[in-house]
Order: sequence, then structure tokens, then C-alpha cells
Amino acid sequence: MIPIRARTVLATLLAGGCLVALPAPPATAGSDARGPTYADGATATAQRAVVLDGVRVRLRPGTEQVVTVNHTRGHRARVTWWRLKDGGWVERFQSTDGRIGYGGLVPGKKRRQGTGTTPLGTYRLPWAFGFQEPRDSWRLRFRGVRKGDYWVQDNASPHYNRYRNRAQGGFRWWLPSSHPNSSERLTDYRRQYDLSVVIDYNRGQVRHRGAGIFLHMNGRGATAGCVSAPRWFIQKVMGALDPGRVPVIAVGR
Repeated sequence: MIPIRARTVLATLLAGGCLVALPAPPATAGSDARGPTYADGATATAQRAVVLDGVRVRLRPGTEQVVTVNHTRGHRARVTWWRLKDGGWVERFQSTDGRIGYGGLVPGKKRRQGTGTTPLGTYRLPWAFGFQEPRDSWRLRFRGVRKGDYWVQDNASPHYNRYRNRAQGGFRWWLPSSHPNSSERLTDYRRQYDLSVVIDYNRGQVRHRGAGIFLHMNGRGATAGCVSAPRWFIQKVMGALDPGRVPVIAVGR
């Protein structure tokens, strides 16, 4: 575990529904068209965006919690938890043992199912699932995994990219894992999905773009497209996530 560090990286104000940056310092060699670059690496923009640890984050209205995923080498990444406090973004904890898909990174709209790629971009973190007993301190909606639960990856199903139990029908749960339309049986991944936060990728159910992208606990190596992190990191994130603070995850190179 990396010790908790708190450092304010960008002062911002929310006014009149717009993100307003405080007066910027003089431009430096690190400045670019997106806005001034500060000494600690944060870059302000006028389009509800901020750069944290080198990753561009597209903020939603009300966002005060961010996970950044900065690709470092191979399938490794640095994952960091940020909070907006007193008008500035503060790094709370970080792990250098994050993982991405074995196929690397790809723009979200260009991703194809079965390629093992992790989508670039910023996405909401709306709810979680897993095998743990829910805790009173958790504020994010949580669903416990039970026998017969799947994440639907059947492109012919109206429930594509949705959590569903096979008893409900509506997808070909019996297809073998080698089939391109096979769905993911969640009980097969007890280690990774002991606690897993849903990344709201492909909410519109675009077929063949991919389904089941999560922030979950590390397995033995690269993921199949998800983002993973050490157990302690996921546990701390779950304890901190607050839907009222509109949390997002941003994946960058």
C-alpha cells in the first residue's frame, strides 16, 4: 500500500452550473491548448475537464470523486483515488499495481468485443456487485452475486451488457465460453469479483462493442478489458464511493 498523500492539484469552483477555474498562473513550457499546466501536473480546461496524474478527466456536473488509470507499461497501470476538497483536487491514495486488458487501450467507440482491450475515456461508477456481505458504511448500491448470475454478452439478446440471472431467460447462457456470444458467469470469478464496481461503459448497448467492463480486484495478470487493482485499493474505493458526489473513472495512456 502506498501511504496516503494529500496534495491539492487544481483549484476550481462550481458556479452557475459551469466549471470556473480560478485565475491561472502565467503560462509555462507545459501549457497547451487545453489550458495552463500547473507544476503538479494538473491542467484546467473550460469544458468541465481536468488532467490528473496525466489523465484527462471529463467531469460530470457535481463530480467530486475520481479514479484515474494511467497506463505505465504492458498491462500495468497506476490507479489513483482523488477527492475534490476546498475547491481543489486532492490525491488520497494510489497503487502502482493496477492492470488493464491484455489487448491494451483503445478509444471507447472503437472497441470490439473479444479483443481484450480496455476503453479509454471517462465513465460513471454507478453501482457494485460481489461476494462480500454488504457493509452499513457502503453508500453505493450493491448486489450480492448468487448462483445463476451472469453478465450478458450475447449480442442477440435485448439484455446485452446487463446483469441477469439465467432463470430470467432472455439470453443464451448455455453457450460455451469459446463462443463469441457467450456470457460471463460471475461465480467463475470469485477472486476478481469478490468486490467489483461497474464501469458504465456502453450503456447504450451497442452490439459487438463490448460488455462487462468493471473495476475489480486483481487476478494473476492482465484483465480481459476491465481495470483491476489490489484488494486493499478496491476495498478503500468501495468504502469511499458516494453516488451523491457523482464518482467517475478516467482511463488514459
